[in-house]
Amino acid sequence: MSGEEVLIAVDPHKGHNTLVVLDPVSRRPVEEAEFANTHAGYREMVRFARRWGQRRWAVEGCHGAGRYLAQRLVATDEVVLDVPAKLAARVRVFSQGHGRKTDRDDAVSIGLAALNAAGVQAVHSDGAMVSLRLWCDRRDELVSLRTQAICRLHRLLAELTPGGSSRELSATMAAAMLKLVRPKDDVSRERKALALQHLGDVRSLDRRIKGARDRIAAMVDANGTGLVNLFGVGPLVAGRVLAEVGDVSRFPTKDHFATYNGTAPIDVSSGEQVRHRLSRSGNRRVNHAVHIMAVVQIRNPKSEGRAYYERKRTEGKTAKEALRCLKRRLSDVIYRQLVADHYAKLVPCASPTTGRPTPSISTSPTRSSRVATPRPKPSRRPASKPGSPSTGKRAASSALRSSTPTLSSLPTSSSRPKTLRKKVISTSS
Repeated sequence: MSGEEVLIAVDPHKGHNTLVVLDPVSRRPVEEAEFANTHAGYREMVRFARRWGQRRWAVEGCHGAGRYLAQRLVATDEVVLDVPAKLAARVRVFSQGHGRKTDRDDAVSIGLAALNAAGVQAVHSDGAMVSLRLWCDRRDELVSLRTQAICRLHRLLAELTPGGSSRELSATMAAAMLKLVRPKDDVSRERKALALQHLGDVRSLDRRIKGARDRIAAMVDANGTGLVNLFGVGPLVAGRVLAEVGDVSRFPTKDHFATYNGTAPIDVSSGEQVRHRLSRSGNRRVNHAVHIMAVVQIRNPKSEGRAYYERKRTEGKTAKEALRCLKRRLSDVIYRQLVADHYAKLVPCASPTTGRPTPSISTSPTRSSRVATPRPKPSRRPASKPGSPSTGKRAASSALRSSTPTLSSLPTSSSRPKTLRKKVISTSS
């Protein structure tokens, strides 16, 4: 049995892990087991897996519930494949058994999805991006706590002062207002005492939020990414994008990346009717980062993002539709910069004498990229009217016309161009 090659599929949970051993040839279960998600349970699971000398692991959600298990396995030189939950669910629905769902069936679906090798990536050990993500999450938690504290303080100030306080309340404004409050009864004195406690909480959270921001900015600067040079992207937005995306090589094209972050419209065409609808799926944190970038460009009247937004408005699109079109285009810009950063890190490994390239951040929308993908033929489908519900159609066609390079289209270090010219929205601040 030790010489057989098997695939160990794992359905991870908080309390336990369900394993199913599959034969890669026949794709049938060989054995199954369940282990507690504890230190003792992990040791038992490792002893169980060592019965097979040639083995691979397929773990569902290695960026979520399965991260802890996957990282422990990778640390011991095990080969681990990350199976997306949607991919495993799709296999389960289209398998025999009327979509029956148990932990054992889930593990079998995870293994079959890994054997198909479509959309499955190998797991690597956590690096600096995990630390960056931890600090980004921590800052979001602190901001949420500050919002709660400032709302409580705002409520008390509205009861202590005639007319209440301004909607945009800060710790300095609240302190100035509390100095003018002269309580005349016991209830007012208690309100002021509680307001002073909330004010102390706000000030403490402000200091901790600033410390988290400085830590994130230092990590982004150490990464050397060019995202901070894009118009509308600061250290916080760049840190969130880097933390969520991780290895950009798992996205073959800009369209895959747009689908991942939810900026790509969903095609719901039927017959002669061509329609697209808004995507509510995808990584909403990356989508929020793209949204911030788009709003910053729209608010600046001299940015090319604002010009693109106004052009979409004149074509008959609403404000929200034009914003979605801009977000789809900016998703390509972010993807291109991530690809350039990834390529820049690979160049020193391939050629020790070659310095790190500095990709060009061109603002001209008429220049063509030297590493562009082939331009697709225009669709012959009838164009929808400006008033039709085809939300995002022009955004998708405009994105197809952009010359964003992909990882597979990048040249080697011996034949690479001197610069990576851009053809889409302005990205330089």
